[in-house]
This record gives sequence, C-alpha cells and structure tokens, in this order.
Amino acid sequence: MALPEFPQGFTPEYLTKALRGKFLPEGTIVTNVSRSPVGEGTGMMADIAKLELSFEGPSEGLPHSVIAKYASENPTNRQVAMLYNLYERETRFSEELNPLTEARCPEFYFTGLENENFAILMEDMTDYEVGNQTVGATLGQTELAIDELAKLHASFWEKVAHLQWVPGIVDSYHADNMNNLANSGWDTMVETFGDFIPEHIRAQRDRFLAAIPALQTERMGAPITLCHGDFRMENLLYGVQPEHHPVAVIDWQGPLKGRGMFDVALFLGQSTKVEVRQSHEKQLLQRYLDGLISRGITGLSFADLWKDYQSCMLYDWVYAAVVAGTLDSTNEKSFAWMSQMIARQVAASDDLDVFGLLE
Repeated sequence: MALPEFPQGFTPEYLTKALRGKFLPEGTIVTNVSRSPVGEGTGMMADIAKLELSFEGPSEGLPHSVIAKYASENPTNRQVAMLYNLYERETRFSEELNPLTEARCPEFYFTGLENENFAILMEDMTDYEVGNQTVGATLGQTELAIDELAKLHASFWEKVAHLQWVPGIVDSYHADNMNNLANSGWDTMVETFGDFIPEHIRAQRDRFLAAIPALQTERMGAPITLCHGDFRMENLLYGVQPEHHPVAVIDWQGPLKGRGMFDVALFLGQSTKVEVRQSHEKQLLQRYLDGLISRGITGLSFADLWKDYQSCMLYDWVYAAVVAGTLDSTNEKSFAWMSQMIARQVAASDDLDVFGLLE
C-alpha cells in the first residue's frame, strides 16, 4: 500500500486499509480521526502522534486510539535518519525481531516504508509514564531498565551474525557515520553546551577523536548481541496501573550488533541520576549480570563487565558529540535533556577516569 505524506495522510480511509487484519476486523471501518502530537521536543528522528479513532461496524473491545510514528518534519533530523537508515531498521525490527524478544515493546499493527517516507501504527501506551531524561532515572526506574536490557540482550546473545540489515558498531555505515559526525560535531557540542563541559574534558578532544575506530573495534568483540542503540529515558515507558507491565521499550530505529554493555553504560552514564549511579553502580551491573545468567548466559564475570563498562563509558562521548553536536537543540526541551545528558556523562567520565584509558 502506497504511503501518503504524513501527518495529513492519516485519513479515515487510509487508516481503515492500514489497520485491517491486525487491528480492525472485517466489516469495521474508521469514520473519524483526531490527531494530537506526542512528546514534542523530546524525540529526534521521527514525529509521533496519538490518533483517536471512531468506528462504524463491530468495535467491541477495540482500543479507540493508536500511536502513529512517521518521518520527522524537521529537515535536519530527517537527513540524519536517512544517513543511518533508521526508518528501515525500525520497520524491520517491528516485523522481524520484536516477536523474538522477552523485552516488552508496543504491539505493532502496521509498518510501511518508501524511500524517505515511513509510518508505523502501534499500541497506544500513553497511559504509561514516559521517562524524563531531563529529570533523570531514579534507582527504581534504573533497575527496571537494567532488567529489560538483560531480557533483550539474552534473547539475541550470539544470534545476530546473520542479520545483514542490522549494522555493527564497527565496520559498517553506522560506524563510519558515528566517527565522521563525532568529529564534525564535537566543536559544536562544546560551543552549544560549554557550560556543562569542563576544560579538562575539552582538552581530550584530539586524543579521543583519534581513538574512535579502536574503541568501535572493542565494542564488537565477542560476545555479540542485539543492542537497542539509543537506550535512554525518553525511550522507556513506565507502568503506572496494576495491569501495566513495569516498563516498555520504544523507539527501535537504531538496533545494532555489538556488546550489550553499550546500552547499559549509555543509560547509566547519560540517563540515571548522578547520585544514583554513584551510590549503586556496581550493584546495578551485578543486577544486569544476574539477569543474563538467569536466562542461561554463561562465561561472563563481574570483572569482565566492569572493564567493558569503563570502556563503553568512554565511547559514549561519541554518542554525546553526535547528538549534541549535529541534531537540532534549539527546542527548549531538546536543549534541556541534551544538557543533562552531557552533565551526567561528564560526571561518569570523571568518576571512572575513562580518559585515562587513552594513555
């Protein structure tokens, strides 16, 4: 089915066709659509809207709303999304990999992809609480996030080599783009968020940027699994009702093949409140290890995880430079969460002396 331009393309006629089968039963049509934006200023590469639906025909038990995700109307963010093939990666994850993981994700009703245009219609989980990266994750929220990562990574542990459409952290277009954009974005990051980046971090610029290829190679050493790739607070939904799952993971545009600690370090270093990470860091890593072991993963030690964690925390400056140095931060909400992301990354880098790994 051809994709119209969105968001105006979400008409009753289009939604009736798109939702037929997985959502709409035969004999039921969508007669009216009311659209409202979701998460303005917190997302990056795609726009999201809640679609409230009216029906004609049998509709008992049908949810009266779905979530629509479609290509960003921001030209800068849309260009970056195409550079990283994010729209294809999300549609293929929802179709091919979501059924294979124990991690809780939304139910997907429709996916479509045509060149620079894509759309996903999925379960409405807006009654969950969206994680707030500006505020940061509490201990309880971090524990739930770590548990979900253990489920995700265990599901694909050493089972991703055949997934040609999922790029690796090294030797891929993703790796080349991250290296290039980190190099081009570092100075903009420092200029825009200089109040949060002390001089001793700025002084590491040349050594760090030169080390990126070697750091990427480390991220691909066995064991390899499926990483979320953008595991941060805004991409988690926390349950608030008795019938809710404790936490659900959304935004699957950036799945990667690599060491699972990449996701863990990214969350602890850039989303978890600094004081929580400082007080419970080793406890949280042990929780992740226990979660893997309980699902049959063997051959790991805490010492191995700790070493990997430090190295990943250093590499996460690549993510910071790409996000804060190349994406649109003029929106007040975007600037707020990006600034806190960097402030936490600075604190974690100092606590772990990660730049000492470059010596």
